[in-house]
Amino acid sequence: MGRLFGTDGVRGVANRDLTAELAFGLGSAAARRLGNSTNARRRVAVVGRDPRASGEMLEAAVIAGITSEGVDALRVGVLPTPAVAYLTNAYDAEFGVMISASHNPMPDNGIKIFGPGGHKLDDATEDRIEELLAAGSGLRPIGADIGRVVDAGDALDRYLRHAGKALTTRLDELTVVVDCANGAASTVAPRAYRAAGANVIAINAEPNGLNINDGCGSTHMHCLQQAVLDHGADLGLAHDGDADRCLAVDAEGRIVDGDAIMVILALAMQEAGELASNTLVATVMSNLGLHLAMRAAGIEVRTTGVGDRYVLEELRAGEYSLGGEQSGHIVMPALGTTGDGIVTGLRLMSRMAQTRSPLSALASRMQTLPQVLINVEVEDKTTVAEAPSVRSAVAEAAAELGDTGRILLRPSGTEQMVRVMVEAADEDTARQLALRVAESVSEHR
Repeated sequence: MGRLFGTDGVRGVANRDLTAELAFGLGSAAARRLGNSTNARRRVAVVGRDPRASGEMLEAAVIAGITSEGVDALRVGVLPTPAVAYLTNAYDAEFGVMISASHNPMPDNGIKIFGPGGHKLDDATEDRIEELLAAGSGLRPIGADIGRVVDAGDALDRYLRHAGKALTTRLDELTVVVDCANGAASTVAPRAYRAAGANVIAINAEPNGLNINDGCGSTHMHCLQQAVLDHGADLGLAHDGDADRCLAVDAEGRIVDGDAIMVILALAMQEAGELASNTLVATVMSNLGLHLAMRAAGIEVRTTGVGDRYVLEELRAGEYSLGGEQSGHIVMPALGTTGDGIVTGLRLMSRMAQTRSPLSALASRMQTLPQVLINVEVEDKTTVAEAPSVRSAVAEAAAELGDTGRILLRPSGTEQMVRVMVEAADEDTARQLALRVAESVSEHR
């Protein structure tokens, strides 16, 4: 059996892979590993979820597991993932649990666990929780020692006050369309942006448990693009199901991705003296255009593997102040322990208001190079990537590109597949080189 925890918690099809029994076990094991505080007060775990239907069942199971171990469950209801991370710290809880499959389709769900302070767990802690899950529970508490369930009536307001700290300039002259993905942002995002002064047009903000991420949100941008044009808005913001991501659309309907947002925020933070060590953290999937823009501004880019957890690890290790992914998962440690789409949206609009510049002008500081990605199915992704003929093909392509592009060969983290990504000054060159390397990979299937 493989490792239960993936790069972002435990995830799968709800009631098939991620069952109520597994959710109970995870709640119980997490309580045994993380709920062993010596505080005189009762031990507490924060539990939140996104609005997908299966979340109701899994929330009940997780809470049952937590309380069966004598830990109280503080239920915060439907809130974004970053809100649960923040509230874990704000309530001084032993740990937090978010039930969400983020940008995945409705049938999926997931369980993310935050440790003390609202930080994501390290591998060793996740492994220990898996061991405790496999071992099963021992002698459980009885009577008054059983955990209680409490609803946190002030959770939303607490988080909104926290998110508002991202604002550096009032947004009174901005009109924004926000696509809430029929997810956890549906109530929170419009309220946060209106409180900041923006004129807000909310779309896909009527979750019914079944329509989360359904043709909307940050993975389906066409809906937002059209709405921005129809309303003549200054910009559009798109969140995913649990609102830890934010992508944007300018007034002309063009997508402004996570790379461009990072460039905008990095330059703003550099100007304000807030960019620690004059450094931005990004993954290997960020476009070369980001690196060129940062080089022109004298900003160093630290590169990590794919996945927000690696960005977070690098941010904490170097005490840096900004990092993120092309997907719109942006992290500012001064404002949260994980990516926060609403905080990102507020900070992006603050920059527009501060400079009185349209989003298109701010985004123009980065010129995105054409990028071609080809996925090649293989039998053994590790050996194929190291094959001499494949390495030779990659080296030849890299030499041909020189400083005008780049090539990345990366085994998939979840499938027997090798990903070939090429960036070049023009799309034809990128495609030709990607196909040539992909053909070399295919010969070693």
